[in-house]
Amino acid sequence: MELTVKEIIAWLEISNTNIQENKAYLTELDQAIGDGDHGINMARGFQEVLNKVTDQEYEAISDVLKDTAMTLISKVGGASGPLLGTAFLKMSTAVKGQESLDTADFAAALNEAINGIKQRGKATEEEKTLLDVWSPMADYFSAVDQFSAEVITETAKDAMEKTKDMMATKGRAAYFKEKSIGHLDPGAVTSFYIFSGLAEAVKGGKN
Repeated sequence: MELTVKEIIAWLEISNTNIQENKAYLTELDQAIGDGDHGINMARGFQEVLNKVTDQEYEAISDVLKDTAMTLISKVGGASGPLLGTAFLKMSTAVKGQESLDTADFAAALNEAINGIKQRGKATEEEKTLLDVWSPMADYFSAVDQFSAEVITETAKDAMEKTKDMMATKGRAAYFKEKSIGHLDPGAVTSFYIFSGLAEAVKGGKN
């Protein structure tokens, strides 16, 4: 299968549901090594994304991703909104005008997203940030030729869990130094909810 506008909107809807249902958990994670507002910010941002994209008619996937990006950038406080917004904006540019995406297209879009996150956040892998989920996902999609819901979820979960043993060297969590070890990164957990949302959309898209 290939992803179409229908699957991309389903992806955003399921991601939003995942984040709304786990808002308190995300806040709890962020209270341990951050400002404590991550869950609230993400829940608000993704609800706004849904409000923006669900009643519109889209032909190109890039337009859905661009609206997602602009909404996250304008509606979410803290670092995560601009970083995730940048990720979706770069994905939008990478797939400009396309009505469907195969795994290679999606990998190319994720690689652009990663470049955007690195540039905007002045971050790299293994610094205990959302990059530690996005990068392994890009590697995964680069190596496969079909979408597998099960493996998408598994890959994202493994990547998220690895952030627990990392020491944060970027963002608010970096102030905690060694004390950040043993805690999951909230941005990585949100990214897991996003990619597990994609897995569900893939499952639903198999005709």
